[in-house]
Amino acid sequence: MLEIGQPAPDFALPDQDGVVRHLSDFKGKRVILYFYPKDMTPGCTKQACAFGELYPQIQEKGAVVLGISKDSVASHKRFQEKYNLPFLLLSDPETQVIQAYDVWKEKKNYGKVYMGIVRSTYLIDENGVIVQALEKVKPAENPQHMLGALA
Repeated sequence: MLEIGQPAPDFALPDQDGVVRHLSDFKGKRVILYFYPKDMTPGCTKQACAFGELYPQIQEKGAVVLGISKDSVASHKRFQEKYNLPFLLLSDPETQVIQAYDVWKEKKNYGKVYMGIVRSTYLIDENGVIVQALEKVKPAENPQHMLGALA
């Protein structure tokens, strides 16, 4: 994980509509930047839908949500449409941003070792500085926790 107090690395990634977004586009707003393993999977769907339900309250607190995975733009579009997600999903198939934020790690599942995204969330302040960094978050609890962190 990146350290609290350090500048969040800027990036340029396409969203679910293919529009390239930069972290710097959100200067002046707080950003909940969350990294998740895969579109349409149970945990990731639970987390995304919970962020979607809380999104109006998150916006009221002057913040936005950005979700990043290595899924394609087309996959993100299907995920966003199926669950009516009101925030941006960014595609990082080359894992450049995922690695820059130090969430690409060795994982184990049923004895198999592989590299993958560790479900993580960063809260970035209006000036682009990391103010919270959470690793191995629980999908159902993370959105509510992040809303509380905006208070």
